Amino acid sequence: MLPTLADVLNLDPVRRGQPRVVAGADRLDTRVRWVHVAEVTDIAHLLHGGELVLTTGIALPDQPSRLRRYVAELAGVGVSGLMIELGRRYVGELPAALLAAAEEHGVPVVALARETVFIDITESVHARILDAQLEELRASEQLHEIFTRLSVEGASPDEVVRQAAALAGRPVVLENLSHQVLAAEAAGTDPAELLAVWETRSRAVRPERRTAYDPASGWLVTTVGARDEDWGRLIIVGGGPPTSRDIALIERAATTLALARLLDRHAEGLERRAHGTIIAGILAHAYTDPQEAAARARALGVPLAGRRLLGVVLRPRPHAEPSGPQVPPHDALAEKVPPHEIRTEQVPPHEVLTELAEAAAAACREARLPALVGMLDEGTPQGMGAGARVGVLISLPARAEPERSLNEVAQRIRKVCGAGPVMAAGSVVESIRDVRRSFLEAEQVADVASRGSGDRLLYRLPDLRLRGLLHLLRDDARLQTFVERELGALLEYDAQRGSDLTRILAIYLGSGRNKAVAAQQAHLSRPAFYERLRRIGRILGADLDDVDSCTSLHVALLALDSVRHHSA
Repeated sequence: MLPTLADVLNLDPVRRGQPRVVAGADRLDTRVRWVHVAEVTDIAHLLHGGELVLTTGIALPDQPSRLRRYVAELAGVGVSGLMIELGRRYVGELPAALLAAAEEHGVPVVALARETVFIDITESVHARILDAQLEELRASEQLHEIFTRLSVEGASPDEVVRQAAALAGRPVVLENLSHQVLAAEAAGTDPAELLAVWETRSRAVRPERRTAYDPASGWLVTTVGARDEDWGRLIIVGGGPPTSRDIALIERAATTLALARLLDRHAEGLERRAHGTIIAGILAHAYTDPQEAAARARALGVPLAGRRLLGVVLRPRPHAEPSGPQVPPHDALAEKVPPHEIRTEQVPPHEVLTELAEAAAAACREARLPALVGMLDEGTPQGMGAGARVGVLISLPARAEPERSLNEVAQRIRKVCGAGPVMAAGSVVESIRDVRRSFLEAEQVADVASRGSGDRLLYRLPDLRLRGLLHLLRDDARLQTFVERELGALLEYDAQRGSDLTRILAIYLGSGRNKAVAAQQAHLSRPAFYERLRRIGRILGADLDDVDSCTSLHVALLALDSVRHHSA
């Protein structure tokens, strides 16, 4: 870290000159980037900012106006301070005009009462600066080693956030685009206090750059994402203006988080991995020609061309007792923070998913159904639900009965795995291009069914409507962006003023836009309710009598509810 002006005043070569701060005493924490000796007045254009200017004052002008201009020019380029030796030009004190200008422009001025060897000051300060730069290089190397290791080891977001907080010595929070906390480390502070009314506080911090410091909150914020798809923010809370090490730390941590989201943490069996890769490629439209996918599947013994295809998703219930190793308990932070502030959904242990995938593959073989069976992580495919699960792409002959085939597979899986796993099926499709739709349907059903208490062999889509879809997509950055675009202005208005216009809008749309009924439900007089609707329309720039606008806002409100509350 670069030395401050206060640090410079404590150096022996400076102390021998009997320094006295005569202006800008409240700015001694200014960092000194370099020391420059200059006797001429037209020096500002040669400086880059952060310099401590040393002078005897021998060439400084007599006129007060020129002295003020000299100080103003130095302030304009951002010098860290001005140090003037007394005796050669000025005896006893410096000109009042110079000091007044320094106070006005916030330039610290130090008077040296005794003759001083400037080269000694320069060497001493520059040695400190070089030491600081070397220390920053060492710190950068340390950060590189630590976060590279975390990336190689496939560290979870919680582990990355925990390490970042340990290195920063301050709380660190990872949030999504809707300002919901994904991971947090309190770093010795009160977790409940750290995350209290987090969404409201976070919405108030809107940096203009990808990595920026917000003086009002004391937050250092960086955006998290990769491949032009941002999905969250990483925040170091408190601690004052950041050092270069702090900036390097938060950016390296954000990069590690982005990489972790892109990479598969676990090693699978070669067959399961090969199956999963083909399924994921189909779902992500990675194959420009569907025949490529068909050829790859055929090489694994699963024909897809000219067949009826069916997407199936298997996943353990989030809170089911697995037969394999248990999920580690949440740390103390999760225990102290209210449930709606931190996600507590458990991700099944990898061993449980491996057993489930093998059971599904065996069931399909025993039922003589060709199928691709592989584990899918939460990043594959984009737009599907969060959490690891098993994907099964069943290939049916043209005359096969889907329900009979599915029930046979489900019964065999139930026999091996018990009632814990949820099996959900999408619609039967006729081409590889439509497989994604079948899987999306299956994932919707599985995500909601896994949170229920039913124990049916097989679940289908008809039970779900819009809320189920939005619940599934609640972690999708595109949905969160849609919510912010539609409701961001209103949410910020409520957060800043403590109003409840978002609730009023929800009541109005939930009542079918019946203003009389909505006013009654809101316990407001009609004139008061109508005035609030007009205010909402102005804030959002929307016509609340327009069907399309209201439909879009209603969907955004339902999505906001899904994002905020990870309910069953």
